[in-house]
Amino acid sequence: MGSFQGHALPGCFFYVAGIWWTGKYSLWHATRRNRSLGSTRFASRASQRRLEIIESSVILFFSFVGMLAEQFVADGPRLHLYDFEEKHWKYLHNWQHATMYLFFGLAAAVSLITHSTEAAPPALDRLMLGIAFFNEGFLFLYHLHGRSMLDVHVHQLLLYAVFGQALIAFLEVFHRGNIILELLRCTLTLLQGSWFWEIGFVLYPPSGPAWDLKDHSNMMFITMCYSWHLAFALLVAGVLYCTVSCVVRSRLKRTPPVEMGLLKTRERDAESEDEI
Repeated sequence: MGSFQGHALPGCFFYVAGIWWTGKYSLWHATRRNRSLGSTRFASRASQRRLEIIESSVILFFSFVGMLAEQFVADGPRLHLYDFEEKHWKYLHNWQHATMYLFFGLAAAVSLITHSTEAAPPALDRLMLGIAFFNEGFLFLYHLHGRSMLDVHVHQLLLYAVFGQALIAFLEVFHRGNIILELLRCTLTLLQGSWFWEIGFVLYPPSGPAWDLKDHSNMMFITMCYSWHLAFALLVAGVLYCTVSCVVRSRLKRTPPVEMGLLKTRERDAESEDEI
């Protein structure tokens, strides 16, 4: 994490996740709203379950790769946590990052079990996702000791998005399928992704002069910049939602009436299989 690339990489992961979740939830909501047009084939329980299994597998894989990378990079701890000769902890930053990956991996594993078997209640995946985001924020909260003023500030602003995602995921345990909560979580995921990039540019600028990390005016600008990132995340989520909704509705309207009747028959069969 102590480099521009170290902040850009998780930024890409969270931004891609935010775009993916926005498109997925928008598609499912649009098909539910247009159920009368025969759109249930796009959002049947079987297809949703397969998609969730693929998504959970990908997240589990990248979480495992992230933990290995934190441990076995060139200057990594290689599973060493305490120096018995010098009698102090070592590589705590790497271990904290690996712990963050661990909890997202646990959330993905629980989601995989939830959607591939009947062994766990359906809401358990959202609960574990909320715990993973909470753990990320919890570790970041105590990750900033001894740093400069602007360094602490940009990471504290990140916590608003992280803890917000945790809260929304917990709410989804009781209000699953609520498109407002889902899109709000997607927006904060996009915000977290873009803000990781901003932190990289502020603390480790790849080009240009370095920031004065003790200048109060820089803190004021960064706070305003955070609001711009939030506005852009809202714009991206809104545009994706409207685009997916329009595409789904226009494609269904172009479906011939005879074909639509056949689709509805297949959809009823698919729904019956899902209920069984």
